[in-house]
Amino acid sequence: MASRTPSATPRAAERAPRRRLSVDERREQLIAVALQLFSDRAPEDVSIDDIAAAAGASRPLVYHYFPGKQALYEEALRRAGRELAGRFEEPGEGPLSERLLRVMGRYLDFVESHAAGFTALLRGGSVTASPDADAVIDQVRRAAQQQILLHLGVPDPSPSLRRTVRAWIANAEISSLDWLADKPVPVETLQLQLVQELVAALAVAATRDPELAALLGGFFATEEPDGPTALLLRDLLATFTAPELAAPLLRLTR
Repeated sequence: MASRTPSATPRAAERAPRRRLSVDERREQLIAVALQLFSDRAPEDVSIDDIAAAAGASRPLVYHYFPGKQALYEEALRRAGRELAGRFEEPGEGPLSERLLRVMGRYLDFVESHAAGFTALLRGGSVTASPDADAVIDQVRRAAQQQILLHLGVPDPSPSLRRTVRAWIANAEISSLDWLADKPVPVETLQLQLVQELVAALAVAATRDPELAALLGGFFATEEPDGPTALLLRDLLATFTAPELAAPLLRLTR
């Protein structure tokens, strides 16, 4: 009886070996994994063991690349900060309020996808709080302010305009945190409200800033009848002409 030749059945030993990650690739992987974990949970609830397990690495390997969780957290935070700052970038074309609407859509998408980490970061009091973490947050705020001022086309903004934009950025953070707590309205509603609040704040600032007042005329001339600014103006008109408000407001203008 002829002997049978063993079949060429694939075995574990014959499988292609997993590619070994380079130093840079492994470091980038650990940062990406940490960022995802810090996005889903408060930083104090994430351990080095959690990061190692999610990355398919050992605890000593994580420590080989980072001296501790704080260093890894701050590096992940810098990555998130660059991503968030980039979401404020928008081509300077088309109606101003519609550009801002797209910006806020990307901003709120980031907030929602990094909910736990965003909340822990801005609420303060985290065990991972540090001057470096605060510096990243401040850098994002400055980048956001710079992008808004670029959209306004004001190369040398007045102190009043700078305060207006900074106050609106703070308002966007607070509104986002409150919205994350229980999501009382659809995200699209918050997105529109934040844009309209900036338009309203700019209109108020224009009453004491002649340069901004001149620019607003050009902005309003390009707005569409169904855009955020037009919707805001119609809502204000309906409110101010309501019977219970019309007479008191008219008296104040005399």
